[in-house]
Amino acid sequence: MIFLDQIPADMDLTKLFAQLVADNALHARLLNTLSLMENTGARKISACEHKTEVTLIILKHAAEEHRHAYYLKKQIGKLSETDCPTYADEYLLAPADSRLYLNKLDVEVCKYLKSELGLRGYDLKFAAYLLVTYAIEVRADELYPVYQQALDEAGSRVNVKSIILEEEGHLEEMLNQLKQFSPEWERHAEKAVEIEARLFGEWVKALEGELVEVG
Repeated sequence: MIFLDQIPADMDLTKLFAQLVADNALHARLLNTLSLMENTGARKISACEHKTEVTLIILKHAAEEHRHAYYLKKQIGKLSETDCPTYADEYLLAPADSRLYLNKLDVEVCKYLKSELGLRGYDLKFAAYLLVTYAIEVRADELYPVYQQALDEAGSRVNVKSIILEEEGHLEEMLNQLKQFSPEWERHAEKAVEIEARLFGEWVKALEGELVEVG
């Protein structure tokens, strides 16, 4: 079950991406920002690994998130006269919100799990990994197709089709793991998606704020 009803209806991602894609400098920073966020996700997955009980799925997921970060960064080269060599603030969109988005989600989900299930230590870390990753995959399942549509309509050489396919696979994998985690997984997952939707809304507003400044 994907809780798409938790995603704010007033967010016009189509319009936002169209505006960003239309300007090469902004588009490059968007790609770099998405790369940063994918890289942050990959590092968080690796950080939650058990010292010995590392599963194939976790290794696969971390590797693919790192690949997404690399792939997005590589796509910047398809835009003329643009360069974002690092993740320094001047090469990002909404740098503060972009850097803290996943960390805030992780912290809030951990607080929920401590309060609701009394989890601690590795059990808390692994449960947070499941819920945070699920919420992120739900988001990716919406965000990347909208971005690809904007790219297609603009006739851009950039594309994220391979990421879309892999993210769909990640979502299915997370669903399977959540079902094994708890018989009440839907309630916990809905809470994680609710938290993520609020944080995502703040991120989108920060992006829109930068467009206003440029305009």
